[in-house]
Parts: sequence; C-alpha cells; structure tokens
Amino acid sequence: MKIPTTLKHKPVVVAEDYENIDGRYAHDSDAKGLSLGLAQWNDRGKVDVSAKIWRYTGEKWSRQSEEMPLHRVLDLAIFICRAKQYFQSAYRHKKLYDPENPVIDRVGLQGDAMTMEVCTDNEKIDEDIQLFSQALSKDDELLSERIRTLANILQEMGY
Repeated sequence: MKIPTTLKHKPVVVAEDYENIDGRYAHDSDAKGLSLGLAQWNDRGKVDVSAKIWRYTGEKWSRQSEEMPLHRVLDLAIFICRAKQYFQSAYRHKKLYDPENPVIDRVGLQGDAMTMEVCTDNEKIDEDIQLFSQALSKDDELLSERIRTLANILQEMGY
C-alpha cells in the first residue's frame, strides 16, 4: 500500500511494507508503513525532520497515525533498551522493584537527565508490573532481534 504524499507530512524515505514485520501484528497490522520526512508542523523557514507510523483502517488513513521528531524516536529507543535491561534482573526484588527506591536510572541527555522509575502512583503497580514483565519476556525474541540489529547498525556507524 502506498503511503500518501499529499498530506502535511512529506515522506522522503519510506518503508511501505511495515505491516509484514510489525512484531506480533505482522501480516495483520493496521500500521502499514513508516516514513522519514518533513514534519507536518513545519512553518515557513523552519524545517524539521520527523518519523511517522502510517496506520490504515481498511477504508482510510487513520488519524491515529503517529508522527514524532527524530530525537523522540531515539529517546524512546533509549527508554525501551534501558527498561528491558532493568527487567532482566528485576527478579532480585520481591515485587520486581524496590518500593523504597523506585528509580531505575537517570539517563544523561543534553546536560540534564531523564529519570526512569517505576510508577508507584499506579494503584495497581504490583499487579501491572508483573504483567508488564511477563509481556516483555514473551516478546523477548522479537525485541532482542531489533535491538541486536540496532546495535549492529550503530557499530557500523562508529558508535
């Protein structure tokens, strides 16, 4: 399915077959494509590049399609990798976290830090963290494949 080029987001690089590899939803996904292009929020004289996940309902392109600045895509990748790393050894805690110190990490970015912590404001955190950990474990193969691919590309780029 062709990604539209007449909307506000202007695709430059596309993957129009994303639905074939969309994790557990592969071959039955509403996420039809990915693109890198000119952001829909661009103003005259100010151009940003964005990443977009294109979703299709079967009848029309969905308003639930997501567009993000590239730094946010990378921030999410960092966030996911660090969370996955944390849960590899979370079994050491009876509740999979320390209620007295729910901070997972502070990841330094741009002269400050992103604090990652277990959401103890969630009144069902003890149940939800167990479900989250099980889901991460169940998806370990498909997540690990993508992280390894990302690591290889980063290494090829000299990082």
